[in-house]
Amino acid sequence: MTEPQTCPSGHLKLAVLLSGSGRTLQNIADAIAEGKLDAEITTVISSLPDVYGLTRAENLGLPTHIIRRKDYADLQAFADANWQLIRESGADYVCLAGYMVLLPVPKDFVNRVINIHPALLPSFGGKGMYGHHVHEAVIEHGAKVSGCTVHFCDDTYDTGPILVQRVCPVLADDDADKLADRVFEQETIAYIEALEALCQGRVSVVGRRALVR
Repeated sequence: MTEPQTCPSGHLKLAVLLSGSGRTLQNIADAIAEGKLDAEITTVISSLPDVYGLTRAENLGLPTHIIRRKDYADLQAFADANWQLIRESGADYVCLAGYMVLLPVPKDFVNRVINIHPALLPSFGGKGMYGHHVHEAVIEHGAKVSGCTVHFCDDTYDTGPILVQRVCPVLADDDADKLADRVFEQETIAYIEALEALCQGRVSVVGRRALVR
């Protein structure tokens, strides 16, 4: 039988990785400021320059870095540059917040990298399934519900142990924008629920299952 892996808990240091507007970064920062999370954000890394997420981070007084995939000869060199900054920041966990690059997870960060996906995994996940592509697929398939999934990351898209899922309806007159707004309302709750459980030491991992007490 696989032994449970206890996840780090207590006052947590978080590295946030983003590629866009930084709404999830702001959500995490607000939860910390409101006392919902016993945590701090130690660094923000963007895979793209000139995104509003960097402006949000600077407004929050957070250190920012830009690491672009195209500036590195191969994926491993790109990953090494990210992990060097993450380790130097002292982060306990990495929070992917609209991060659009597949980042290989080293052994010391297994079950310490968290992502949120705008659908109910394992449905509507995998390579190319991000943003409006997800919501359009949900509507086209005729699903009656959608939602979001907070999960640990591994080295493939959307396949790591699931921490939290939240559900919302898919309405008859939905387009991708309407559904995206409704799903994001659940994302703001789910990500904080997952981080709160980690802070409080209520998470362990057994194989592919994340157990939240």
